[in-house]
Amino acid sequence: MTKNVGALSAGAAKSSPEHVAIIMDGNNRWAKQQGILKAAAGHKAGVEAIRGVLSACDKLGVDVLTLFAFSSENWLRPKHEVAALMALFSSYLSKEAPELHKNNVRLRFIGSRLRFSDKLQRQMRESEQLTEMNDGRTLVIAADYGGQWDMAQAAKSVAEDVVAGKVALADIDEELLGQRVSLADLPKPDLLIRTGGELRISNFLLWQCAYAELYFTDTYWPDFGEVELQDAIVEFNSRQRRFGKTSEQVSEESDRA
Repeated sequence: MTKNVGALSAGAAKSSPEHVAIIMDGNNRWAKQQGILKAAAGHKAGVEAIRGVLSACDKLGVDVLTLFAFSSENWLRPKHEVAALMALFSSYLSKEAPELHKNNVRLRFIGSRLRFSDKLQRQMRESEQLTEMNDGRTLVIAADYGGQWDMAQAAKSVAEDVVAGKVALADIDEELLGQRVSLADLPKPDLLIRTGGELRISNFLLWQCAYAELYFTDTYWPDFGEVELQDAIVEFNSRQRRFGKTSEQVSEESDRA
């Protein structure tokens, strides 16, 4: 069963979303469903799913894929599970960064890196440097990320410029703050997907997803692949994105285009 939230379309859009963001949820429950007691097994299966979804993005014309891999709150999980996640993260970067580079994919990370080990910080930095000139798809991994943290960092950046006399208080507006949040140089997410059946966005890309279409599915992340992504895009294309306008205004603009 799939749960959807958003305005239903009066006339379907005809293109894939440019930027898809996904909250990858359900790894632990997937493992329990398979009769596996170790949470690490579910996370390992979840890492394997990334490859398939990225390939599906290539087929379906999605330019940017942002994945919520590890939230600021995930540090509160049992220590053994956090350690397993860090080991998987390191292994993923070692194996996948060269493949991403080979396939012309640019890899980026958002979030605070301060709590990661020196090794992981180095791997993240080297992976970004390796792929930074690639001009194909962009894969963004949100690690130790939180939407509230993101907006606080943006506000701090603006405040520092005010104190330094670079920005006047009267010049602070949504556009200026939006230039300081993560992914400011990329298109905003058109579609936000959450797997695993939960109906919340859990502090993910709060600023960036202000007008994203939301799609919730009961499918656990390790089982989410090309078919499931295509289903989400079909639903996305059935909706009319109004951005505050009326249905009539959007239809008229579409007719003129």
